[in-house]
Amino acid sequence: MLEIPEAQTIARQLKEAVYGKIIFKVTAAESPHGFAWYTGEPADYCEMLEGKKITGTAAYGGRPEMWAEDMRLSFADGVNVRYFDADAKLPVKHQLLLTFEGGDSICCTVQMYGGMFAFRDGTNDDFYYIVAKEKPTPLSEEFNELYFDSLLADNVKGKLTAKAFLATEQRIPGLGNGVLQDILWNAKIHPKRKVSELSDKEIQTLFVTVKALILEMTEKGGRNTEKDLFGNTGGYMAIMSRINEGMPCPACGDIIKSMAYMGGKVYVCEGCQII
Repeated sequence: MLEIPEAQTIARQLKEAVYGKIIFKVTAAESPHGFAWYTGEPADYCEMLEGKKITGTAAYGGRPEMWAEDMRLSFADGVNVRYFDADAKLPVKHQLLLTFEGGDSICCTVQMYGGMFAFRDGTNDDFYYIVAKEKPTPLSEEFNELYFDSLLADNVKGKLTAKAFLATEQRIPGLGNGVLQDILWNAKIHPKRKVSELSDKEIQTLFVTVKALILEMTEKGGRNTEKDLFGNTGGYMAIMSRINEGMPCPACGDIIKSMAYMGGKVYVCEGCQII
């Protein structure tokens, strides 16, 4: 799934690939998918987007976004967003296809689920979108130690585990179960450990790790468990991931294990991350 590093990477690549281009044709929901989500009716996307010029891009949390004059096209959750040259072979099935005047295209496919939301700027009332726009990203100066401490307020320390604190309730939009794994390993904190048990030094280490690691992942074009706009895997080599499950931890040599926790898998080194 796209998280902060991948959303930032795709937004940057979209700007480089299609900025200033005119959308010639829009094909939406040609391959029906029960868990492909749109704004209103997919058939209306032609009227909303055709003839519009790409005027910018952005990333909010885990959502890359493309600006088409007064319209916005936000890619959410599990959408695979890919760029294709004019002479490239497109996927047989797709849920949204934008073809530009030069013949190149942006093709979106959905496997499990995903959203491709087109809307006029300022009209999207989706809670997750609004929160992602309003809250500071760990890549910003506004996301400082004082702000991080504020996220721990309201008795959060007393009831949440490390995973729950970082990756639920949109506390840090775009920081999800994927990015979480290496953050906690680098900070030497077990996902199931209660935040109330962390010392002041551990909390400071966690803050520094969140900032530093998300920046590193972003600068390297995302994680190697995900793909960018051109179908290439990211340059950040994830350590706590499905790729390395069963392998020795590079820090202590213990075997990297997975376990089900809070609706998803977590990867841990029990030698480094003591609960």
